[in-house]
Amino acid sequence: MSSTTIGLIGIILLVALFIIRMPIGFSMAFVGFLGFSFVTSLKSGMSILPRDLFEQLNNYSISAITMFILMGYYAFSAGLGTRLYDAAYKIFGNVKGGLAISSIFACAAFGAICGSSTATAATMGKLAIPAIKRYGYNNTFATGCIASAGTLGILIPPSVIFLIYGFMTEQSIGKLFISGIIPGIILTIFMSIAVIIMCIIDPTCGPKGEKVAFIEKVKAFIKIFDVLLLFILVIGRLLFGFFTPTQAGGIGAAGALVTGIIRRELTWKSFIENTKGALRTSVMILTIIACATVFGHFMTISKIPFALSNWVKSLNVPHYMIMFIIILIYLIGGCFIDAIPLIILTIPILYPIVISYGYDPIWFGVIIVLVTCMGVITPPVGVNVYVIKGIAKDVPLETIFKGIFPFLIAIILTTIILIFFPNIATFLPNLINY
Repeated sequence: MSSTTIGLIGIILLVALFIIRMPIGFSMAFVGFLGFSFVTSLKSGMSILPRDLFEQLNNYSISAITMFILMGYYAFSAGLGTRLYDAAYKIFGNVKGGLAISSIFACAAFGAICGSSTATAATMGKLAIPAIKRYGYNNTFATGCIASAGTLGILIPPSVIFLIYGFMTEQSIGKLFISGIIPGIILTIFMSIAVIIMCIIDPTCGPKGEKVAFIEKVKAFIKIFDVLLLFILVIGRLLFGFFTPTQAGGIGAAGALVTGIIRRELTWKSFIENTKGALRTSVMILTIIACATVFGHFMTISKIPFALSNWVKSLNVPHYMIMFIIILIYLIGGCFIDAIPLIILTIPILYPIVISYGYDPIWFGVIIVLVTCMGVITPPVGVNVYVIKGIAKDVPLETIFKGIFPFLIAIILTTIILIFFPNIATFLPNLINY
């Protein structure tokens, strides 16, 4: 039996383990160990399993992921999300659909200090849903809007997805972070336009909020100055090489804590709970990454990526069709597998194909994140939708899924624009000399 055939059997076995709900990280380590042992020897398999796990968990670079996760959790415990939402509501809330637009801009702002789509959706959902009910917004439209706007948390830097992609492809974390800024702004605008269009089609979707005096809007903006300062401190210094990614995340986490203490919004209880939450999330992600390394070595020795690359090249189709197929794979996969495991699973196989066709790896990282944005709101997995369902317990799950479609179109349009105009994603990174 050829090594490629063994690789294909391994992939089928991995999917079967996913179906029976075996934890994703353990599934990849198990299949990777069995496959590697079968292709080489049991002794080699027994050697590579502990070595891969130890090397990955002992890798300094990977600690950046834990630091930025900690920063996001501490930003939540320090009440930064509350002030961001309050500022956004006072600025945009008095127009039709203003509460929804406020939620979108607040998600974009919170994403700039968080990096997680689920955390962003949960934070803004807790703040926005009570107001939505108070002002009589359409449940389908409003809950779908918040679930979708939460995806901005993984596109606007810092982003956990960019961190994992950069770690796996050995790309500059700073360049990846800055590549998401312009696409993030475009997606924020497109989602806001979707709100306006929906309110024109059906005025009951988003009634006007209370009118706020201009001076109150200015005061609300001043209150979030420390949040903007934290973003500039962390991302700005990272981009210009003053901090490593790990240092930037650590300083961001410390900055969020200090902000919460100074403003007296941080409680001992929330600090403990969010530290535990960050620890659980970090351990989950690091376990998946370490276990995926074992699976990745099995894929390499089975020559699946090379065989797939050669097969794709033999198709003799235009480059954009290959990219369309790859995006479709991520889109379909995102409907069934959570974003982080999907990326960790597929990057070792698909990334070499993308590079062989001459595509920019930074641009491809942005495309991956955008497609991931679709995956976290589309059924049946749709993690963000389940997060909002947990907050709005009286709103049926299918109602929330129904409400995401105008915003899904906004994400698709943003992706199409980046495919035809890749410089949108690469312009800012190209200005960085490292």
